[in-house]
Amino acid sequence: MEAVIPVELAIPTERTSSIHEEENTRSIQAHLDLLEEKRAKALIRQEAYKCMTERFYNKRVKGRACKVGEMVLRKNDASRQEAGGKLGPNWEGPYRVVEARRNGSYVLETMEGDQLPRTWNMQNLRKFHF
Repeated sequence: MEAVIPVELAIPTERTSSIHEEENTRSIQAHLDLLEEKRAKALIRQEAYKCMTERFYNKRVKGRACKVGEMVLRKNDASRQEAGGKLGPNWEGPYRVVEARRNGSYVLETMEGDQLPRTWNMQNLRKFHF
């Protein structure tokens, strides 16, 4: 005889499966039958959690958008045209919005009418008020 600890008598393992072979087979079949259902429930819980997280994040996001013709300032850290440093300017401009593209990117021009070479995201811009 092989020594068996009390826990193995309550929970069937491979060592004790010969003792409870029929019961073990039924238990495994029941777990396999419920597997798809458990996966579906986990997927539903995961989607609900994602929706709650998205709602929580979007509640605090402030949408910012510019219209064509508005004046904006450009973040100096993004363009790195002027020397930064501790006492350097944080913003440069003003610039005029020429074209609004998708996903919050804008084409800018200087006050003299020269168009800037690339688009700028609203993350690097700030509306300029006189």
